[in-house]
Amino acid sequence: MVMKTVVAGLAGSLLLATAAFAAETTTSTTTTTARTDTTAAAYQGDWRSSKLVGVKVYNNNNENVGSIDDLLVDKSGAVKGVVIGVGGFLGMGEHLVAVPYEKLKFVNEAVAYTGAPGANPNAKPAATTTTGAATGTDRPAATTTSSGSKWYPDHAVFNATKDQLKGMPEFKYSE
Repeated sequence: MVMKTVVAGLAGSLLLATAAFAAETTTSTTTTTARTDTTAAAYQGDWRSSKLVGVKVYNNNNENVGSIDDLLVDKSGAVKGVVIGVGGFLGMGEHLVAVPYEKLKFVNEAVAYTGAPGANPNAKPAATTTTGAATGTDRPAATTTSSGSKWYPDHAVFNATKDQLKGMPEFKYSE
């Protein structure tokens, strides 16, 4: 008697599992079909917010004044402010300031930089460009990478010096 109950229970479980698997497969197919309608081409030129964090911020004199530390969004998802990290080293001693998003100008082209010549003091400075990648210096690094299809801008421009940003009230998350 116990054996018949166990076999009946297993058979019932098998039927339920098959039905559940079939329903799950149908749902997955519908979801996959919906995803193919929203291709990357529909979002061409848009930026990924995760890629904006870390983008370098320069002033109008092409001096590195900090980098984007965070984005502040309202409940509808619109970006209202940008937290910029100024100074510090490896996150230690960094001064965070919040500025309105509209005050930043995002640029896709690399920063033009004419740096000091290498070992030859008589050589003319070579014009190079840089990306927004962190280098830990106040001047752009000598690399040449810029692409309009990389889902984030090369850098941002904010019209203030590093000292002016450090003089702004510090932004704190715990309030």
